[in-house]
Amino acid sequence: MEVPVPKEKWTGSIGEMELGASQEKGGSRRSLRLGGSKGLPFLSFEDPANRTVALAGFVADSLEDVPSPVKKAFGEAVNDPVRWAVAWKEKGADLICLHLTSTNPEEKDVSPEEAAATVMAVMKAVELPLIVYGSGHAEKDVKVLEKVGEAAKGERLLLGQAEEGGYKSIAAAAMANGHAVVGFSNLDINLAKQIVILLTDYGVGRGDVVIDPLMAALGMGLEYSYSVNERIRISALSGDSMLQVPMICDCVSSWKAREATDEVPHAGDTLERGIWWESTTALAALLSGADILVLGHPEAMEIAKEAVKGLRGDA
Repeated sequence: MEVPVPKEKWTGSIGEMELGASQEKGGSRRSLRLGGSKGLPFLSFEDPANRTVALAGFVADSLEDVPSPVKKAFGEAVNDPVRWAVAWKEKGADLICLHLTSTNPEEKDVSPEEAAATVMAVMKAVELPLIVYGSGHAEKDVKVLEKVGEAAKGERLLLGQAEEGGYKSIAAAAMANGHAVVGFSNLDINLAKQIVILLTDYGVGRGDVVIDPLMAALGMGLEYSYSVNERIRISALSGDSMLQVPMICDCVSSWKAREATDEVPHAGDTLERGIWWESTTALAALLSGADILVLGHPEAMEIAKEAVKGLRGDA
């Protein structure tokens, strides 16, 4: 007797988008296609295409908040974002996530022009698609991302983060220069939908939006994040067009969890524990619907890669 596969029949799908512009499209880098899922993650009986997940290597132009184990993993390369990005390319990253933390007025207060020059130097050194974030200082980030957008016109970067209180300038910089936008929300499906509505109402194409619903690390709200991500994906597949966009999850914050790196003898080696802390967060993001993972430690990326292969049936 044949046992029927208990698969759902979804009415919606995740919209497709492309990051990175190839030479044929006026750019200078590899192109990466995201989205397109027609079923829940890694359920090939629901979605035969069984799309993969892009893994981004974390790079920063200032070491203020970079976890010590991440710095040690890359050695002297962390002192130069160009060398750091090259190291990630050699380790098999699909794209680079560059944080321009030095632009924060409360830190080095690097100018928008200098920040744009850093981005261009990284782009010259590696042909991978690029995600570019500011420092988190809302007023300065607007100026920085405007300059970055102009300098890299036509290269199809992913600029972030656009939040409800200040999305227009970043959206305008992206639209004017052929880039995409990360819409950020804080652990709430309704806020995730709202930022997409605001961006699209402003004129950003839905195919130019990626959402970041905030990936909480293990021990810092992982279960809640998983639930929010899963609800976003299910709502999208059920036909909610404003949530039918790719999702990015940053797992580097895992290293900030006290339990990840505290010196506790019975908890084992802190480096191994920290790597698995980030990896576990990444696995939860994968299974709850992420299309892009941002990872800080190369061993965590390797674990995530193997997990994706296994879940896709490629292992």
